[in-house]
Amino acid sequence: MKKLFLALAVISGLTVSSAKAQKMVRFGIKGGANLGKIDGTGYDDAFKLGWHLGGFAQINLVKGFGIQPELIYSSSKTEVTSNFDDVYDLDQVKEDKPKLDYLSIPVLANIDLGSPRFKLQVGPQFSIMTSKKRNVFQEGKEAFKGGDFGAVGGLWLQLPIVNISARYVIGLSNVNDITLADGTNPDKWRNQSIQLGVGITL
Repeated sequence: MKKLFLALAVISGLTVSSAKAQKMVRFGIKGGANLGKIDGTGYDDAFKLGWHLGGFAQINLVKGFGIQPELIYSSSKTEVTSNFDDVYDLDQVKEDKPKLDYLSIPVLANIDLGSPRFKLQVGPQFSIMTSKKRNVFQEGKEAFKGGDFGAVGGLWLQLPIVNISARYVIGLSNVNDITLADGTNPDKWRNQSIQLGVGITL
């Protein structure tokens, strides 16, 4: 009988621990629109429609605060304006709408705003370029660097299963990888994007 009670106590303890662990850590997927642009001379200032898709984990550390690491794949286009060639003194622009695909790793703080369902999200993001149009400029020059460090700020609405998010991502790194004949890099290009997403939290 003592062994039976001991076994029941162990099973009960494991069940409680498992329930607490599931409550502390949740996983999910999300996707939606990615409105991106390059902030810099020679690029259209309007946001261009793209998309993003990825997964996340929510780790609740204390009441009202947690962290949310994510793995997000995003795709967007930008558009070269008519004065680009004049700025960089190039004979031609071979691709006037470069396509930029990034694999991003944001690590966000989740801060409850008066309710556990409504959260402020802020944190850093590191992105790795996974593909780009080659030979964008004459002589096969590649215009964009392969990595980008940025900052993220946004809001998250957690419904019982569905999540809705809106965030702004601003690049802090100069992604311009063009070096002119005189060895200079005349302008800073920075990624900017607005992400509107919907997903499922498990």
